[in-house]
Amino acid sequence: MPDLGKYAGDVLMAYGITIALLVLLIWRSLARSAKVKRQLKDAEERRKTHG
Repeated sequence: MPDLGKYAGDVLMAYGITIALLVLLIWRSLARSAKVKRQLKDAEERRKTHG
Protein backbone atom coordinates (compact mmCIF):
# COMPACT_ATOMS: atom_id res chain seq x y z
CA MET A 1 0.00 0.00 0.00
CA PRO A 2 1.37 3.43 -0.84
CA ASP A 3 2.35 5.78 1.95
CA LEU A 4 -0.57 8.16 2.36
CA GLY A 5 1.06 10.30 5.01
CA LYS A 6 -1.25 12.52 7.01
CA TYR A 7 -4.22 11.62 4.77
CA ALA A 8 -4.14 7.88 5.54
CA GLY A 9 -7.09 8.04 7.95
CA ASP A 10 -9.25 10.04 5.58
CA VAL A 11 -8.46 7.84 2.59
CA LEU A 12 -9.03 4.61 4.49
CA MET A 13 -12.29 5.95 5.91
CA ALA A 14 -13.43 6.89 2.39
CA TYR A 15 -12.57 3.39 1.17
CA GLY A 16 -14.45 1.86 4.10
CA ILE A 17 -17.55 3.97 3.52
CA THR A 18 -17.47 3.19 -0.20
CA ILE A 19 -17.19 -0.55 0.41
CA ALA A 20 -20.01 -0.41 2.98
CA LEU A 21 -22.26 1.46 0.55
CA LEU A 22 -21.50 -0.99 -2.25
CA VAL A 23 -22.32 -3.95 0.00
CA LEU A 24 -25.56 -2.26 1.07
CA LEU A 25 -26.49 -1.53 -2.55
CA ILE A 26 -25.79 -5.10 -3.66
CA TRP A 27 -27.72 -6.56 -0.69
CA ARG A 28 -30.68 -4.25 -1.37
CA SER A 29 -30.67 -5.14 -5.07
CA LEU A 30 -30.63 -8.87 -4.36
CA ALA A 31 -33.42 -8.53 -1.79
CA ARG A 32 -35.55 -6.52 -4.23
CA SER A 33 -34.88 -9.05 -6.99
CA ALA A 34 -36.01 -11.92 -4.76
CA LYS A 35 -39.18 -10.02 -3.82
CA VAL A 36 -40.05 -9.25 -7.44
CA LYS A 37 -39.40 -12.87 -8.49
CA ARG A 38 -41.71 -14.05 -5.69
CA GLN A 39 -44.42 -11.61 -6.77
CA LEU A 40 -44.09 -12.69 -10.40
CA LYS A 41 -44.34 -16.37 -9.43
CA ASP A 42 -47.46 -15.65 -7.36
CA ALA A 43 -49.04 -13.70 -10.23
CA GLU A 44 -48.31 -16.51 -12.67
CA GLU A 45 -49.84 -19.06 -10.29
CA ARG A 46 -52.99 -16.94 -9.90
CA ARG A 47 -53.21 -16.62 -13.69
CA LYS A 48 -52.99 -20.39 -14.13
CA THR A 49 -55.72 -21.07 -11.59
CA HIS A 50 -58.07 -18.37 -12.89
CA GLY A 51 -57.38 -18.62 -16.59
